[in-house]
Amino acid sequence: MKKLLSELADFIEKYRKHITYALFFFSLVLVYQIYQSINSPIKFNEVKNERYLKVIDRLKDIRNAQVAFKSVNGIYSSSFDELIKFVDSAQFTIVQKRDSSYMQYDRVYRIDMLREVIVIDTLGYVSVKDSLFSSNDSYKKMAYVPIDGVDEQFKLKADIIDKNGYNVPVFEVRVSKDLILFDQSRDLITQEKQTLSVDGVNGPDIVLGSLSDVSTNGNWPTTFDFERK
Repeated sequence: MKKLLSELADFIEKYRKHITYALFFFSLVLVYQIYQSINSPIKFNEVKNERYLKVIDRLKDIRNAQVAFKSVNGIYSSSFDELIKFVDSAQFTIVQKRDSSYMQYDRVYRIDMLREVIVIDTLGYVSVKDSLFSSNDSYKKMAYVPIDGVDEQFKLKADIIDKNGYNVPVFEVRVSKDLILFDQSRDLITQEKQTLSVDGVNGPDIVLGSLSDVSTNGNWPTTFDFERK
């Protein structure tokens, strides 16, 4: 036993410098791994929030275009090509509503009676493009997810559903978090897709509208509406 300990001591003394370098190297690796375990989620959240803001801004443009399309056509569009052509060429009618009244003979009471009506005057027309996007032509790219390295379109659907006996137009636009965060840690993406929080984007996708409910809202928290201001 003494001989073994002696040989071990001799070995350590002989290779002390090499052992010191090896331990120093492994300590650096350990420190780096600890740093990464702390820093990676922070960097992930920075990238995530920046990309979510870009996507949500694009979805808001789509919502504005869809609301305008419905105001003119009575339904939502299920095609980005149709939506873009609409923005390019359609016009809003500018109207003015005013109360008016006149006297009309009533055959039942055999007297003139006051009748009140609402008169709608057409004042003119304004371009949908100028009204919604001014001189900005970003709407022409509204179909595409605005993330560098991603060449994919949003998924757009429109339908008419029965709501309490009424036919109501609805639409939905969605994009997966996998696509938005395509180059990030798979483990962190999996955690993000399972988010259930009042201040987070819940679920595996960012979604605008609904095919089962009457809504033009998104599934993101209001914090994303204020961060651009």
